[in-house]
Parts: sequence; structure tokens; C-alpha cells
Amino acid sequence: MQPARTRLQVDIRRQQLLELGLELFARQTYDGLSIDEIAKRAGVSKGLLYHYFPSKRAFYIAAVRAAADQLLEETDIDKHGAGPEPDPEGVREVLRALLSYVSRRRAEYVFLVSGVGSDPEVGEILEDTRGALIQRMFMRLARFGVVDDPPTRLRLRGWIGFLEGSTLDWLRTQQLEPDAFLELLVQMAGHVFASVIHPPARR
Repeated sequence: MQPARTRLQVDIRRQQLLELGLELFARQTYDGLSIDEIAKRAGVSKGLLYHYFPSKRAFYIAAVRAAADQLLEETDIDKHGAGPEPDPEGVREVLRALLSYVSRRRAEYVFLVSGVGSDPEVGEILEDTRGALIQRMFMRLARFGVVDDPPTRLRLRGWIGFLEGSTLDWLRTQQLEPDAFLELLVQMAGHVFASVIHPPARR
């Protein structure tokens, strides 16, 4: 039992460090945050921090992955219904989960979507996250006869881009109350999913 308990303790400590990393990197630039400051804020020695993450960059990449995993986990709600088209109430629940995440994890969401700079590895994590969201939509829309083809994929990729841009703007300006913004997203989702399920005839 001792090795299992030790492994659990290691996993818990690593997760605690990643939570701190998300908070720190979301509020400070990569270059402006030293490994000494990270260790000080974590209440551990640099040696122990390096035991979990071999470099500051490795810690940063792991924090980005943690943010992406949180987003995917907290928005993994399958309530599209079983009728001929997605149930608006089910779509509303999925989008409500997204807004709950971005409201509670504002800094982390902004960090993931817009604050990661031009680092190729970080950009790959973000694209993988978008791809996972699109694949999730394909799997759940397949029950309505949706097929995975380039036009459909582009429509869903555009929907992801709209969600990212609109939620970032909403967080920054707060021009709409949360419920009003949610209903706007539900309305837009209805248009997108309708175009996916009943694509315009090709000319």
C-alpha cells in the first residue's frame, strides 16, 4: 500500500503545483516569472519543483495542458436530446457549463485562448483542444445524420472561433448580463447546427 499512497501524494502535489502555475502564468508573463518566485509561492524548494518539472518551460507547458484539460472536462455535457434535431435546452446546458467555466476560471481561460503567445508547442495544445471540441460535436451530431466532411468541419471550426472571440469580448466588456449572453449563444448555436444538419444545396 505504501507505494500506492506515495504515488497518490506525488500526484496530489503535482496537481497543486499545476493549479498554482495556472494562476501565476495567467497573471504574469512567462519571462517575468522566475522559477525562484514559483518555488516561493508554492512553499517548496527549487529542487523539489525541479523534481516534478525539469524546467520552467516544462512547468509552463504542463500548466497550459492542465488549462486545456479543465476546459474539456468541465464542458463535457451531452444533452443534445434524441429528437430529429439538437434540443435547444440541451444546447443551453452545454453553453451554460462553458460560461460557468469562463466566469470561474477567467484568468485561466484568457491565458489559454489568447495569452499563450506564439510558442509552437503551446499553439499545438490549443489546436488539439479545438480539435477535441470539434470531434466531440461530430460524435454527438452524428445521431442527426451529420457527416464529417470539409464544409461541416469548417462550419464547426468557425463556431469554435466565434465562441472564443465572443466570450473573450464578453469577459472584457460585460456589455450583456450572463443570461442575455447565454441566450445569444444559444441562438447562434441554433443557426450553426441548422446549417450543419441541413446544409445549403451546393450550386
